[in-house]
Amino acid sequence: MITDVAPAEFALPDFTRPDFTRPDFTLPAALEAHDPPEARGLPRDGVRMLVSRRSSGEISHHGFRDLPGLLLPGDLLVINTTATLPAQVRAGDGLAVHFSSPRPDGSWLVELRLIKDKISVPNGRGYPGQLLSLPGGAVLTLEGRASTRLWRARLSVAVVPYLFKHGIPIRYSYVPRDWALPFYQTVFAREPGSAEMPSAGRPFTPSVVTRLVAGGVLIAPLTLHAGVSSLEAGEDPYPEPYDVPPATARLVNHVRAHGGRIIAAGTTVVRALETAALPPADGGSGGSGGPVAAAAGWTSHVVTPETGVRAVDGLLTGLHEPRSSHLRMLAAFAGPELLSRCYQAAIGSGYLWHEFGDVHLLLP
Repeated sequence: MITDVAPAEFALPDFTRPDFTRPDFTLPAALEAHDPPEARGLPRDGVRMLVSRRSSGEISHHGFRDLPGLLLPGDLLVINTTATLPAQVRAGDGLAVHFSSPRPDGSWLVELRLIKDKISVPNGRGYPGQLLSLPGGAVLTLEGRASTRLWRARLSVAVVPYLFKHGIPIRYSYVPRDWALPFYQTVFAREPGSAEMPSAGRPFTPSVVTRLVAGGVLIAPLTLHAGVSSLEAGEDPYPEPYDVPPATARLVNHVRAHGGRIIAAGTTVVRALETAALPPADGGSGGSGGPVAAAAGWTSHVVTPETGVRAVDGLLTGLHEPRSSHLRMLAAFAGPELLSRCYQAAIGSGYLWHEFGDVHLLLP
């Protein structure tokens, strides 16, 4: 068992406290991935992978290319086919708009940002009814606040084609320069719709996928379009559109019925599958026993230790920021004590965070 201990000056995560709601820890700036692995001399599948096993409490260190040897024949890997949008539009007067996600009524959630030193930072400006002129003659109308940071808004033209013509990928302060859209796409990307890349899928390459399939691991798709991650501390994710196809639902149920494991490639996959496994009384499409049903729509479901997981046995994910709601989801898989040790091991061993960083495989 790995017993890495982080340097004493780091505030280590403690997910075991009795009031466990929002896991908190200090992330050293040196552990932020500032560039894609390719810019650091690594292939996509050359990132590191922390592996934890809930049944034994074991933590081990691997490269991502080890994934085919860590999954079992008959396991089902469920992947997200969403493609990343160039969801940032830079307007005049130092303003940037981040398009987060569509809403059922046709409006979009957007975030107003201030361009400062080649990056953007949160901007408190704006008022209901304000008209913002964007490049290409488009007009964005702010309808009302959805939160301290996000607005409900409507664009005068179709949003997705507009973004492909005038937008660039969203990036935050830890990434010092713009990167072209292909750096933010996964090998599975098919359907444009995510404001930010489903980063757990980024390390996959055709070689890794081929080895998984050759080893007897099944792969099935679904789609969940992810919104912006720059939410206020304490906010849960907003409703996001998802689609669990009938074939994927049938395959999940078949594999589970025959003793196989369902491994989600990303927290977005967990959110979609768990929504499709919830009984209708809880806002889902599944039966009372939890089998996954084909489903599509918008999901507000947040997975926590209290909700538990019905449909998914293991999770491949990135390393998440302090106070992220994703950490509560991870605690539902690993339990707070093991999750705390995982993040201590990741910090102590110099793993890299964020969308261009390393990954964590949580196995049952």
